[in-house]
Amino acid sequence: MVKHIVSWKLKDEAHGIPKAQVALRIKELLEELQGQIPGLLKIEVGIDFSQTAQSADVVLYSEFTDRAALDAYQAHPLHQAGKDYIGGAATERRLVDFEA
Repeated sequence: MVKHIVSWKLKDEAHGIPKAQVALRIKELLEELQGQIPGLLKIEVGIDFSQTAQSADVVLYSEFTDRAALDAYQAHPLHQAGKDYIGGAATERRLVDFEA
């Protein structure tokens, strides 16, 4: 199994709406992928409430059957659509991919 974790810091405003609304939209976009992409076993999205200088604003936790499934997810059109939206809202992105 492969675990894919991504966190983002967001702009104060993006796509014409405040950060809090952008974070909710990102959560919706990512959670809509559940059951839509082969090999994607689990997806969870959290929105930070601590709001410290060290915090990310949104985090994605996902599980895939294997590395090939993660690669297929990265190229999938549904993922690409969400990626474009998030990219336009993020100031920073960090990720960790590992096998468990």
